[in-house]
Amino acid sequence: MKALLNPELSFSSSISEFHTNKLRNFTHSPNQTSLRFPSKYRIGKGACLVVKAALDSAIMDQLGLSESDIRNPSVSTSYRSSKLPKPNQTMLDAQARVCTGPTQTRPLSEEQAFKVFDTILRSAKGELKDEYKVSRAQLGAFFAAMTIRANAFPEATQWSEGEKLAINTFWPLLVRVLPPDIIFIADPEGSIMGLGSSIGPQYVGNCATEMRLVGALREVLAGGHLGYEEVQGQRMNRETDRELKAYCLAFDDELGPPPVADVRSLTHYGEPYDGNTRYFRSTLFAAAVRSCYGESCLLHGVEWMPPKGGITEEQMLKFMGANTSLSPLHAKDLLEDEEVGFAYISQREAHTSLYSLIGVREHIKKRPPVATAEKVQQFVKARGKEAMVAGFYHDGYEEPLLMLMKRRGVHSGLVVKGEEGALSMTTRLRSASISKGFPVNYCSGFRSLSMASAFEVDGVSRQNFNLEVNAMDYGFEPTNTPRTDRSVSKNIELGLAALHGEKGPAYDRIVLNAGIVDHLLGCDGAEDISTALDRAREAIDSGKALKRLLNYIKISHKLS
Repeated sequence: MKALLNPELSFSSSISEFHTNKLRNFTHSPNQTSLRFPSKYRIGKGACLVVKAALDSAIMDQLGLSESDIRNPSVSTSYRSSKLPKPNQTMLDAQARVCTGPTQTRPLSEEQAFKVFDTILRSAKGELKDEYKVSRAQLGAFFAAMTIRANAFPEATQWSEGEKLAINTFWPLLVRVLPPDIIFIADPEGSIMGLGSSIGPQYVGNCATEMRLVGALREVLAGGHLGYEEVQGQRMNRETDRELKAYCLAFDDELGPPPVADVRSLTHYGEPYDGNTRYFRSTLFAAAVRSCYGESCLLHGVEWMPPKGGITEEQMLKFMGANTSLSPLHAKDLLEDEEVGFAYISQREAHTSLYSLIGVREHIKKRPPVATAEKVQQFVKARGKEAMVAGFYHDGYEEPLLMLMKRRGVHSGLVVKGEEGALSMTTRLRSASISKGFPVNYCSGFRSLSMASAFEVDGVSRQNFNLEVNAMDYGFEPTNTPRTDRSVSKNIELGLAALHGEKGPAYDRIVLNAGIVDHLLGCDGAEDISTALDRAREAIDSGKALKRLLNYIKISHKLS
């Protein structure tokens, strides 16, 4: 017995009435596997939201069902496709330690290293099956990390004594059973594993394309960087500006010319595709707010993405019943619709080849370079002004992101270090024991002082800025950010309650993120921050923002 549990949402022809109750106030019979909301929670006359939820663990045990048989649409992790092969967990844990940067890498202990290399050997000999088998993507990521560490990392994050001992013990056995391409990645010059193998130095691949890739990998594995024409693979040492530009150009070549929406202003939102795992994600609701006063918004992302596998806009829209299989042309129509004014595009529909890499991205564990470039996409253009907003977490990515935005030719660009590296700025007090680097709510960007795009303006015509947004300076009371902890339904509950006018931390964050973005991007009518924030509040309190969201859900189905 298997259950595929998906949200269902129906609408009547009228959406003039909307009375909301907390999503937690559902009725649940022990014999039912669906959650039906009370009659107060209505979207239009005679329509209600019915959410089918997963069985609890006790019932699952009684029925002999595994976790993979049940899909709970209220939890972000359940949106992972069951068709994706699972990575070996021992290797994944090791990759989390060693497949990172020159200062964050944590070398393996002797016990850990022996366990990892024993796992690799048993898998290569065919002794491990299914999810216990170590995939080629995992092998490539792990050995690439080990090679770069040996060749280019500082002493503190190079191989530990335990790792060296494990390599000396297992490599003579592994070199007999590993495929040549993995041996090349592990020891490209035949000099670091101690055996003097000729496989790595002589490896050239099996075709002209592979020969070019092998040459690029030799450069990267030695600790170098690629030229503008050479970006073909994923890598661990941080990408350069030239490499990021090449990624964006590759994306654009697949898409072709984007449609142009007849709107006076369009903001492209680049949230991290792997979502939020802890805190309220406000961007979808802020987009509904901004659309009320002519600031059209285009969001893009995926349903589920590693490594975090957190809450995404696509999960929320799908949970609420929206059509999430829209093309850029469909998004153009929604942006131009005076009753909507915002849209969401799934990478699944816009970039099928890039979307197909999700399984590989899970197996390599760490964030690949495309995770930076994919946030700065332009699936639809506007006849009027354009702006881009993107979230970042690690210091050093703010300038490359802004560089990519300028190359897109937008009039204004903004990067935000929101909570969890997302775009959501917070109203909570700054921690006294703040870690090094930029604080949460740090913003950096540029805005053009004319209608000319970023391609056409010079340094005098473009105003650059950076600041830390302190919500208390604008009259917000400090509050802790609402926890969602991967609960899609909780995130929706908070957002819908806020759009219905319920004051509190979620309401404040939606207002803050709408009004501050308006002001920093130089949007019309937002020159004064207080005025911009009041405009966002009015969009919520009048019910306009909620109506826009409901219109989106309804109209999205007419475009399929």
